[in-house]
Amino acid sequence: MTVSEPLCARFTLLNGHVQGVGFRPFVYRLARRYGVNGWVENRMGQVAIHAEASARILKSFHRHLLSDAPYHARANICSSRQVRLERFDSFSIRASRVTQSPDIGIVPDLPLCEDCLGELYNPHDRRYLYPFINCTNCGPRYTLIRDLPYDRCNTTMDAFALCEFCQREYLDPMQRRYHAEPIACPQCGPHIEFAVKDSVFPLVGRRDHALGQCIEAFNQGKTVAVKGVGGYHLMCDARNDRAVQSLRERKPRPDKPLAVMLLPQQLSAHVTVTAVESQCLLGISRPIVLVQKASCSGLSKYIAPGLETVGLMLPYSPLHYLLLQQFGGPLVATSANLSGEPVITENLQVEKLLGSVCDACLHHNRPIQRPADDPVYCVIDKKPRPIRLGRGNTPLELDLPFHLDQVVLAVGGHSKNTIALAWGRRALISPHIGDLSSVRSMEVFQQTITELQRLYHVDAEIVVCDAHPGYASHRWAKNSGLPVQSVYHHHSHAAQLAGEFAAESRWLIFTWDGVGLGEDTALWGGEALLGEPGAWQRVGSIKPFYLPGGDKAARQPWRSAASLCWEAGLTWRNHTDVGLAYEAWQRKLNCPQSSAVGRLFDAAAALLGLVQDASYEAQAPMLLENLARQGRGQALHLPLHHCGGLFQTDWRPLLPLLMDESIAPADRARSFHESLGMSIVAQALAVRRQGGEFAVGLSGGVFQNRLLTELTLRLLREQGFRCYLPEQVPLNDAGLSFGQIVELNGLWLQARRKQYDAAEGGE
Repeated sequence: MTVSEPLCARFTLLNGHVQGVGFRPFVYRLARRYGVNGWVENRMGQVAIHAEASARILKSFHRHLLSDAPYHARANICSSRQVRLERFDSFSIRASRVTQSPDIGIVPDLPLCEDCLGELYNPHDRRYLYPFINCTNCGPRYTLIRDLPYDRCNTTMDAFALCEFCQREYLDPMQRRYHAEPIACPQCGPHIEFAVKDSVFPLVGRRDHALGQCIEAFNQGKTVAVKGVGGYHLMCDARNDRAVQSLRERKPRPDKPLAVMLLPQQLSAHVTVTAVESQCLLGISRPIVLVQKASCSGLSKYIAPGLETVGLMLPYSPLHYLLLQQFGGPLVATSANLSGEPVITENLQVEKLLGSVCDACLHHNRPIQRPADDPVYCVIDKKPRPIRLGRGNTPLELDLPFHLDQVVLAVGGHSKNTIALAWGRRALISPHIGDLSSVRSMEVFQQTITELQRLYHVDAEIVVCDAHPGYASHRWAKNSGLPVQSVYHHHSHAAQLAGEFAAESRWLIFTWDGVGLGEDTALWGGEALLGEPGAWQRVGSIKPFYLPGGDKAARQPWRSAASLCWEAGLTWRNHTDVGLAYEAWQRKLNCPQSSAVGRLFDAAAALLGLVQDASYEAQAPMLLENLARQGRGQALHLPLHHCGGLFQTDWRPLLPLLMDESIAPADRARSFHESLGMSIVAQALAVRRQGGEFAVGLSGGVFQNRLLTELTLRLLREQGFRCYLPEQVPLNDAGLSFGQIVELNGLWLQARRKQYDAAEGGE
């Protein structure tokens, strides 16, 4: 006779990403599998479990809570203790409880799962070809949540009453759609609607079918604004030169690369992808990935003028799959927005703001609570690096290597803005907001600040911002009514990298970008910072020069080229406005001094005749890198001077090379990259000889240049340096908000050390 094992009970609390991922039904099914009785419930970002069984069974049950968790879950057991046995006779899923939990977690929007994709194309399924099919393993999350706990009534789906069939699935723990909050079907859920602007083109075929009308518009070379998960895309046939040119002319967007969306089976016909790039394309965030165009690509030559790379993404929503499958080819899928602004989310708004750009709109009536643009990645040094955060990977949650006693709000920079919220050991980074120069950008900026605090049930106690008083984020911080700490731009760039790799205690970080306000009030952008967050010492830079026209130089590379020539005593007059600029430069009127490497790249592109006036940010550096990849060149020795404790690289020997027409332009461009890479190594070696060992980091927008970054890392490693590049946080200004939090903590730490030292000295 078998002696039954005594029963016991355990109460377990889990946190992390445990809501919106099917965690409760998973626990329910696991409990039934092991014969465990009790209950499971949501508690504002946590999952609570009361489990009763023998000690042996409970041990196995708790082990599999983590090992067998749903694919999109990220669960941690924060507490588990033995409790009083209540002798439940079954296991149940309880209704959510509203509690004051510090462990709230929001899952980003998820791509369509394989199960739903199979049903989408199954003629016998009741959701056959339904553009809003989803389950607990896929579908929108962050962009439709209004409040927590994550229940349907707290989402934008609350207006859609479930039909009998959906209700049955929603309430059955054994179903894949148990408490899938966006659950819907053609009978009870959202629908799409095709709207033609002023009947500007004829439609044929099934006029009552919105999807068919949209496909017909693409076939006619028209541009359609298509509402997606986090906002609208402007879409057209990516193989049709006339369609792409028309979109560019009307947006207007004359040169900036356009993103392309296609099905996985179409990849090889248009691009060449590495294994790492393929893995990134298929990742949970389904980002735009910068990849190499195939030699015989069928994409329009106007997709990315002058570049051999293209921003590519795979479909992530059922509507995208339907459009691509029925159209049968790749589609342009660029953000529907005004330049630099957040993506548009509202039906009437897209018609009002972009009515002159698109020929028609494919709307849907599922409201988008907040915008989320597509994330962008580039594989550098064999790892995917984020260029922009957005739909599918935000709010990005990072574990801090320190503990914050206050809730900190970091408001980032002025362009590529993101905001970050941090408390305890948690940091959250928002989706891409954009350039804060417009009214709408500031509205979304304020909305994001308000909603992140509300969703996570925290209130900011201090604001940290960039030191530049002209930044809109800086002005907002000063007017917030909260205590404000400003930090320097390049200190934040350095700190964002140090925050990712906290095991390193001493750094030399090269912060190369366009411009940012330095400690001496000059416009920095080519700095080497030694130390740690809160205690950076500027030990390296490049020879400063004056920027005629100030901010205009960022979009007019000829200004940087002319200035460098004048500084070196050379003549360069390849622009109609150069005379007026020269007079201003001589008198130093609106000619701020700068050490920005980004402007050096602008100058090189102008001197090589690639671009004099840029139509988008970083156009000149991108064209220069593209040209350099086709050339061969050797690094020039750039003199390194040491004065006033600063190692300063002299760029002047580059000018005769760049202006030497006897050398092929591609070779000159390559030598430019090689020379700057060698200049970083020379500075790092000089600092090491003077001050000992450190890890080397690269941070700032210039290092989005894959050619420069990879050759620099190779040269540094050959000299025995440990090297780092951001992996989770963008290395451009989109990472400043996270860097500001890390830098603020460093400043606090340094202040405490000084107080301690003073107290010790007093004794």
